[in-house]
Amino acid sequence: MPPGQRGRGRGGSSGSFGGRGGNSSRGRGGARGRGGGGRGRGGIRSFENRPRDSKHPAPSEDEASSDEQVGAAHNAPGSGSESESEDDDAVLSTEDEEEPEDTSAKPYNVLLQSLTLSRKSKDTRDAKRRKTQHVVEAEEEDPEEEWAPVDEEGAEEEEEQQQDGGDSDDEDQSDPFESHFATPTPSYLARTKAAEANSWETKKLTHPALSGKLVFSAPSESQAAPGKKVDSIADVSLKNKLAAPFEALNGEFTPVQQALAPYIFANQDVLFTSRTPDNAAAVRNLACVHALNHIYKTRSRVLKNNERLSRAATTDDGAADLELRDQGFTRPKVLFLLPTRNACAEVVNTLLALSQAEQQENKKRFTDSFTLPPSEERIPATKPADFRELFSGNHDDLFRLGLKFTRKSVKLFSQFYTSDIILASPLGLRMVLGDEGDRKRDYDFLSSLELVVVDHADALLMQNWEHVEHVFKHLNLIPTDAHGCDFGRVRSWYLDSQARFVRQTLVTATFLTPEINALFAGHMRSIAGRVKTAPEYAGAMTDLGLQVRQTFMRFDARAPAQDADARFAFFAAMVLPGLQRSAGGSVVFVHSYYDFVRVRNHLDGLGLDFGVVSEETAVGAVARARSHFRTGRLKVLLYTGRAHHFRRYEVAGAREVVFYQVPDNERFYREVAGGWLARSVREGMAEAGTCRVRVLFSRWDVLRLERVVGSKRVGVMCTDVGDTFEFV
Repeated sequence: MPPGQRGRGRGGSSGSFGGRGGNSSRGRGGARGRGGGGRGRGGIRSFENRPRDSKHPAPSEDEASSDEQVGAAHNAPGSGSESESEDDDAVLSTEDEEEPEDTSAKPYNVLLQSLTLSRKSKDTRDAKRRKTQHVVEAEEEDPEEEWAPVDEEGAEEEEEQQQDGGDSDDEDQSDPFESHFATPTPSYLARTKAAEANSWETKKLTHPALSGKLVFSAPSESQAAPGKKVDSIADVSLKNKLAAPFEALNGEFTPVQQALAPYIFANQDVLFTSRTPDNAAAVRNLACVHALNHIYKTRSRVLKNNERLSRAATTDDGAADLELRDQGFTRPKVLFLLPTRNACAEVVNTLLALSQAEQQENKKRFTDSFTLPPSEERIPATKPADFRELFSGNHDDLFRLGLKFTRKSVKLFSQFYTSDIILASPLGLRMVLGDEGDRKRDYDFLSSLELVVVDHADALLMQNWEHVEHVFKHLNLIPTDAHGCDFGRVRSWYLDSQARFVRQTLVTATFLTPEINALFAGHMRSIAGRVKTAPEYAGAMTDLGLQVRQTFMRFDARAPAQDADARFAFFAAMVLPGLQRSAGGSVVFVHSYYDFVRVRNHLDGLGLDFGVVSEETAVGAVARARSHFRTGRLKVLLYTGRAHHFRRYEVAGAREVVFYQVPDNERFYREVAGGWLARSVREGMAEAGTCRVRVLFSRWDVLRLERVVGSKRVGVMCTDVGDTFEFV
């Protein structure tokens, strides 16, 4: 059966808190875990995936930020492994009594002095913490090892020096890693002024593998250009040991990989809005090999410079004259934001296959926590391919994971501050970051990220987009603590607070929305340049599988803020009277939960016989509403876009579909307008000539509308004098 009642709440495009877990309180500290009635370690948390109006409370010390919290475990197949779960309280220092002083606006010398003093004041506590950590790390499933901000990197680097001494490729100044991250010139870094001012020069490109256009933007007057043509992995500046594993895993480049690789390996920001279940693995392979390549090159440079400093220390002049800037404030360099544990497992398995690590620490623990045996798969094969891809396996959306790579090994569940790569859901990371004013919060481990990958952004949009925005606001900030940092080796663009303009961000999505567009404009500002795909759509309305009358009705809203009120007024005046007079069989599809509540309350006041199916409707109530609608006992069925996203119901008895707003996902239009009406015709409950579809839209719905009516029609429909457009 499909995923259970997830309780994700309303959020829709705007998202907010609550939701995750529905009525379940599983996870450690739930109704049957430590903590009794749902609190304790890992009980129901404040940061969740549904909306709320007021500011949410901060996570408290005793509420574990556990990787193994499964909230809504009865909905996530494979979440039965929470009996083996661990608590991860240690991501925040439980002994700090004061909020760290804000150093983001201080000059470097003052910042360094402040952090040094702060560090000295914590020496005793850190020593105690290190002693405790040393003891618990002997156990494989230490609950605190994943997040505790301990300072043991010096010993680890010495160990890696011995392991990795022979692993180095010659540095090539034509390598984008060298010119962008390692040794950027002052003139190159001067591009940050244009990036900070959001001043870009744009050009439109094409590629035969992608429909539509590629929109490439470069910082003004920077002369930045798209990366060189890439036909195969041999055309990429890749660490030698990654080439063969990639070819074994991926084979020859696909057309989509050839289209995206020039931008990805040139360290340019990429927003790819044509993600499908068919090309998802190809794009994931590119992102993973690029991430490992970055990690390996960063490590090789650090270890090589360690050797140089060691040799220089034995000479008369010593190492005083050597200025080797090769690091950030903290170790983590790559962040993957992913929608589900199953998606995380796919990325991790790809990274492991590429790394060819001889030793994989905590692999069984990872498999038990993030995957689902095939025998327990609950998603039927009859569901659409995109639904099966997103919700197959363990589809819990509360997780975070650290990966640490050495030459011969990889450690899963490593502490964030000793990790190279962090993988997390927005909700899982939000629980660690906290909010301004919280006494206990931590985001310093995000200070030195150089690559961020957001996969399946449209799925994150249906969870809670505010969590994604919150994460991006905390990337590449000046840390509040030194964390054992050698400031003499920190790259200058970190010290100058320019890291967010050097960081590369890769985002994949099935379609473009205003929220994703805002992320591109506000947070994807790499000085190397950025590219966004702009697909051309034929229009979902041409592929319903049924000849049906489709009427698009435009209403006027002068500003986006007025859209909701104008839409409701138009619906109440122009559509609702017809629904009241109809013989029944009318489905009203409402994309936003807030609009749904408004319409539902209005229909309640009219005494209209209608049923409700939302993402929060109980299973029994959904079954009754569908049954009564089919028999005609209910004339109208109010149905939400989030219910369709999480459940993909098939409703019988529909003769008319009213889209209160155009759905973001054009597949929903095809499945509801085409699939449900075609079913009624097949079952003899309606005649094809009597079925119809009505759609309300304003000029602010242009992105949604384009995917439904097609790229060639959308401009006329949004600007033409007429306000009604009918297609048969």
